Amino acid sequence: MTAIIQLIDMILSLYTYIVIASAVFSWLFAFNIVNPRNQIVASIYEVCWRLTEPLLSRIRNFLPAMGGMDLSPIVLLLGIFFIRNLLRTGIY
Repeated sequence: MTAIIQLIDMILSLYTYIVIASAVFSWLFAFNIVNPRNQIVASIYEVCWRLTEPLLSRIRNFLPAMGGMDLSPIVLLLGIFFIRNLLRTGIY
């Protein structure tokens, strides 16, 4: 059972980095720092977007409109941190 919990913890840790990368890429594209026509950058962003968008879109449905601010990555990261903390303390 410990191995499964550790595997889930590692997967959630990796997903945390993917969510952060997706948010950073969206900021870089919005401020024209990174060229979205670059094939390598676009493919990395596409992978990050496809992995994070299903959960982020569900969170956006419940959050109120914040006037252009997207708080769904923060809510998702808080949820991941909460789940990882539950796994680490043994309350499952």
